[in-house]
Amino acid sequence: MNSYAASLLRIALGVMALAHGLMKIFVFTLPGTVGYFESVGFPGFFAYLTIFAEVAGGSALILGIYTRWVSLAFIPLLLGALSVHAANGWVFSNTGGGWEFPAFWTLALLVQAGLGGGALVLNKRFA
Repeated sequence: MNSYAASLLRIALGVMALAHGLMKIFVFTLPGTVGYFESVGFPGFFAYLTIFAEVAGGSALILGIYTRWVSLAFIPLLLGALSVHAANGWVFSNTGGGWEFPAFWTLALLVQAGLGGGALVLNKRFA
């Protein structure tokens, strides 16, 4: 049962990451996302790196490819998001978003890195 629970967490984290990356492309647009990153003090090219990480990393998590490494690689990205939202308070529905969502997502990724890919992976060799 534990390996299926690890798979469920992995797939959920992957879907969330993929959705965030695609939202930055199709809803906020690339120029809009770059502008937002610059408005909060990050270099604009970080937007492209973030989008790539969310789309590629989210897909890798969904498929169960290098789960531990991908989970750990997401943590700096989430710490960056946490730094942006930290001053906005607890609830993510606050103006500018709160800090609890990126904090929880960071902890969930740490747990995933500890658990590994679980049962439902594309290829056990690359899990």
